[in-house]
Amino acid sequence: MSVPAPGLPARVRIHEVGARDGLQNEKTAVPTEVKAEFVRRLAAAGLTTIEATSFVHPKWVPQLADAEQLFPLLADVDAALPVLVPNERGLDRALALGATRIAVFGSATETFASRNLNRTVAESLAMFEPVVARARQGGAHVRGYLSMCFGDPWEGAVPVHQVVSVAKALLDLGCDELSLGDTIGVATPGHVRALLSALNDAGVPTDRIGVHFHDTYGQALSNTLAALQHGVTTVDASAGGLGGCPYAKSATGNLATEDLVWMLDGLGIETGVDLAALTATSVWMAEQLGRPSPSRTVRALSHKE
Repeated sequence: MSVPAPGLPARVRIHEVGARDGLQNEKTAVPTEVKAEFVRRLAAAGLTTIEATSFVHPKWVPQLADAEQLFPLLADVDAALPVLVPNERGLDRALALGATRIAVFGSATETFASRNLNRTVAESLAMFEPVVARARQGGAHVRGYLSMCFGDPWEGAVPVHQVVSVAKALLDLGCDELSLGDTIGVATPGHVRALLSALNDAGVPTDRIGVHFHDTYGQALSNTLAALQHGVTTVDASAGGLGGCPYAKSATGNLATEDLVWMLDGLGIETGVDLAALTATSVWMAEQLGRPSPSRTVRALSHKE
C-alpha cells in the first residue's frame, strides 16, 4: 500500500550500477552477451540510467575487460549509459565508441586513493582534470564518484570537512554531478544528514548530489531515506544487490534496486520502474551467476511466485 510521507521528493532517479559495480567483483567471467542482455532487461524494466561498463585496464578489473565488445551491443538500448574512466586513455577508448556520459572515481581518503588509483588524493584530482575538461568539451555529461565518504577500513571514520574538501574539488574540475559513496557501508542517518548539510554550507547544491550506499550493516535504506528527506533525488542502486569493491575487502553488496523501489513505491515516490520486471531480471541474472540474489525483496517476491 502506498502511503506518502511529508517532505519527500515526488520522483527519484535511480542510477543503476548493477552491470558495472555489481559485476566488477565477480571472479568468474560473465559472457559479454549476458552482460548486454542484463542491460537490455534493466532498461525494459524502466531504468533510465544504467552504468554499462568501465574502461579501466583489464589487469585491474578483469571482469570488465570486454568494454570495447560490450558497449557497441548496447546501441539500441533506450537509456543513458554512463561508463567509468580512470584517465585520459580510458576516456579515449570510451569516446571512440560514442559514449556521452562518463564518470571518474576519486577518494576522500589518502589510503584508498593509493590502493585504488596508486596516487595521492591531489595526484588523482590532477589526473582527472584533463579527463573532465576534454569530456565536457566533447559535450559529455560527467559524474564524479567519491569513495570512502563516511568510513575507511584503514583510516577509520572520515571527517566531514575532509569529504567536503575533495567533493568541492571534483565539482570545481567541472563534474556535473557528484555521487557520495559509503564504500564500506558504515554510514548512519545522522552522519548522512551532517555531510549533506556541510556540503550545502560549502556551496554545493543538493540537486548536484547523488548517494551510493552499501548495506554492510543493514543501513542502506535508512541512509537513503535520510538523504531523500534532505532533498536528494538521485540514488545509486544495484539490481539484485550485486556488488562490492575489489580494493576494499570489507565492502559488501550495494543497496539492492528492488529493495529501494519497494520503499519508494510504498512512499508514493515515482521511479518509472516496474518492480515485477526488475525482480524477474535479477532472478535471471542470479541464475547466470549460479547463486541466489542477496536482495530481500527479490527473495520475497520470487518466493511468492
